[in-house]
Amino acid sequence: MLKINFFGPFILFFIWTAEISAQSKPFISLYKEQLPYFQELITGGQYGEAPLNYEGHPYFEKRVFEEGLLSINKIDYTDVQLLYDENADVVVTFHPIYKQKILIKSEKIEEFQLDKDHIFRRFEGNNSYPHHNNGFYQVKKDGEIKVLQKHYKIIEATKEVGKYPYKFVEDNEYFYWFNGEFVPIRKKKQAIKSLGLSKREVKKHMKQIDVYFALEKEQYILELADFRENQAEEFKGFVK
Repeated sequence: MLKINFFGPFILFFIWTAEISAQSKPFISLYKEQLPYFQELITGGQYGEAPLNYEGHPYFEKRVFEEGLLSINKIDYTDVQLLYDENADVVVTFHPIYKQKILIKSEKIEEFQLDKDHIFRRFEGNNSYPHHNNGFYQVKKDGEIKVLQKHYKIIEATKEVGKYPYKFVEDNEYFYWFNGEFVPIRKKKQAIKSLGLSKREVKKHMKQIDVYFALEKEQYILELADFRENQAEEFKGFVK
């Protein structure tokens, strides 16, 4: 897969420059040359900021831009300034020419990575899930059976009258994914059944590695997927 590093030096240049002068034209030309899909990428429109009287922020972990990786049309763009809005389920970048937050068209994004540790990918086929929206899920395990985590934030009214009448409330949910099918993981029993595993064998295995659903839900879900993939019998799909 082709990799292009385009945002890093240009972002720094335009942030440090108070206004675009004639001397910056070569940089603009180079910027556009390094981004062959420039017009295709930046077609989501200007990003609308959350109201100032909302407590918190809509973003994943941080409200400041992070250097990340963006995959579009089988091309990886590195050192891209990115924000992930969990409330709207959109990816935002900084336009170095117009100096404003710009939406990246969601349907063009295949994958993005934040802070080298958090990989998000766009999935289809979970439309009945109310928080699916544009389909961005964090990939926690990228095996035959994938473990996905959906991060989302909703807006709720605050209980006290004051400066912030509304607030962002964060939540998440885990899914198993196989061959285009999603299974939400809400209970231990349901997770074991969906993978077609023996409850007794799973209990014995988890006791040996000292992992318990009630205490370490994510680790349990990951270990369970690994345990199923290590079985001799081929995994052909989820058990209803």
